[in-house]
Amino acid sequence: MKKLSLFTFILLFSISGFSQTIFGKWNSFDEETNKIESIIEVYQKEGKAFAKIISITDPQKREATCFKCSGKRKDEPILGMDILTGLKKDGDEWSGGKILDPKNGKTYKCYIKLEDNNTLKLRGYIGISLFGRTAIWKRAEQ
Repeated sequence: MKKLSLFTFILLFSISGFSQTIFGKWNSFDEETNKIESIIEVYQKEGKAFAKIISITDPQKREATCFKCSGKRKDEPILGMDILTGLKKDGDEWSGGKILDPKNGKTYKCYIKLEDNNTLKLRGYIGISLFGRTAIWKRAEQ
């Protein structure tokens, strides 16, 4: 009986430990209405974290392009666009990358941190993180 209890404990601990990750699908929210605006997929490539918009909830915005963006992103579809690029793990947060705000076309330095298994904190800023904006994403149902 002790072996079964120990096995169950180890199995549950292992599962919960693996689920503590920034990777997966996240809901982003409209700042004014607090309604889900899009679903973002955070993924890993070559040891760095990236994120792209995989769904937009407003049917009228699904065909939108990043007309305020510059460079290669200018007039590219927002749906499918990478908005987080090149974040590296640094302790309990991921930093050193950039975040794009497709609404204004601007790119900011950023860091992200898993607050709990279902809450991701993002901070985009110019210069130092004191001058920026924080967003909270909630894990999307799979």
